[in-house]
Amino acid sequence: MPRLPHPTPEALRRDPLPLRGRTALVTGASRRGGIGHAVARRLAAYGASVYLHHHVPHDSAMPWGADRIEDVIASVTEALGDPEAHVVAGPGDLADPAAPAALLDRAVDALGGRLDILVANHALSGSDGDLDTVDAAMLDAHWAVDARSVLLLVQAYARHRATLEPRTPGGRVVTMTSGQDIASGMPGEIAYALQKGALASITRSLATTLAEQAVTINTVNPGPVDTDYMTGEDYDAIAAMFPAGRWGMPDDPARLIAWLATDEADWVTGQVINSEGGFRR
Repeated sequence: MPRLPHPTPEALRRDPLPLRGRTALVTGASRRGGIGHAVARRLAAYGASVYLHHHVPHDSAMPWGADRIEDVIASVTEALGDPEAHVVAGPGDLADPAAPAALLDRAVDALGGRLDILVANHALSGSDGDLDTVDAAMLDAHWAVDARSVLLLVQAYARHRATLEPRTPGGRVVTMTSGQDIASGMPGEIAYALQKGALASITRSLATTLAEQAVTINTVNPGPVDTDYMTGEDYDAIAAMFPAGRWGMPDDPARLIAWLATDEADWVTGQVINSEGGFRR
């Protein structure tokens, strides 16, 4: 088999808009303080058109509260790097088993008939416990949102990519985990840790399947990220556990995820990547 030629000098230079002309669906992008919003802004800045999925009732029930979707859309639109790109948003309760495929279909339609990038960032917060207090309802709720819906989204995405003619390179999937396999794990959030661990475990198997469609899939562990859910002494104590003396910010994992969506990451697939800034448990 002949060896591939060396890249030309021009090919080595970075395109300032490496995702120009591409499309992305980012789930769980309903708050300006969240990782999904930061990922969407990065993808938009790199040239992509972006569909923002949101589920406001979840955020409304959380201590941090809901954001105005109009403000989230405006923030991502402001970051658009390509004047021909656009931002669309829509709701979806991914606990419903029919919702993932329906969401993907809506995103494909809104983005002109093709979806290149899927970032499954959504997750269920709360409704959890330790080994003694966790129950079947907690386990089922987290399974439905944190694992089942992600796999159904990937399934719908793979079926969509299979319809593209000719075979289209550059497909990307990124899922999210939470470092549940590192050090002491997450003993107080058994249901959440279980489902996030399932995503990490299935990544390599999905990479083998999706390679047939020129799609890569990777899972990112962002570590502790300041998404407005903690304050006070606990916040300061966790900040001190980072060598930099600060929490991760939403744009820290967003930079990695946006890079994974570019052609530069074409040879990276099936990986669980920790982006924790040296966090010391």
